Amino acid sequence: MILAVVDDDIDITILFRDYLVSIFDYTVFTFTNPVMALEHFMFNKEKYALVISDIRMPGLPGTELVRKLKTMNPLARTILMTAFAINDKLFEQYTEKDLINGFLQKPISLDDLHEEVNNQLHKYELLRQK
Repeated sequence: MILAVVDDDIDITILFRDYLVSIFDYTVFTFTNPVMALEHFMFNKEKYALVISDIRMPGLPGTELVRKLKTMNPLARTILMTAFAINDKLFEQYTEKDLINGFLQKPISLDDLHEEVNNQLHKYELLRQK
């Protein structure tokens, strides 16, 4: 199974990848370009368990990225993260529609990352068993 970290800040993608690889038995891909992440997902959609994405990125916002991912694989879990306050109606709608499964506020501690990823992977496994 595959996890992905999508953020235009390469340091975040590397930190999260290194941490997640050390904890979970999944392949972790990193992307600083959300369009490239979407292309990779398109060709590997059945293998993806989780995508962690920043909300604000050039080219394709995180909310749009997760909407597209969920249309291709509704079982894949999604976590959005941001350093900014969330007062976005689209974010609320996507959360209600289960397009956004989790949220992390930057700066993100590795303990918080671990807890949220663990929760989402557990939910993913439960959904796969149905």
